[in-house]
Amino acid sequence: MSYIPPPPGGTHEYIPNHLVWAILSTLFCCLPLGIVSIVYASQVDGKRAAGDIAGAREASGKAKFWAMLSAGLALIPITLYLVFVLFLGGLGVLGGLSGVN
Repeated sequence: MSYIPPPPGGTHEYIPNHLVWAILSTLFCCLPLGIVSIVYASQVDGKRAAGDIAGAREASGKAKFWAMLSAGLALIPITLYLVFVLFLGGLGVLGGLSGVN
């Protein structure tokens, strides 16, 4: 077996690209912010392969930020919907109790 040395100046540091989170946040949360996250996530591996570790870390951080922001903004309408449904349910219970005598 032959040993192939790593390329000069190359590092084997793992930098997560957060592509799965970006795709999931695009599909289920907020489409525009998820697309921004996908763009940054797709840049991570290319920059790391080119040796731009700082750029890959920056793109990874931005991909994570935009994916989490997209997921966080999706919680607002979900919470408002749940409050609305519980409020209507409470009104229904109160309205049903007033007719019983």
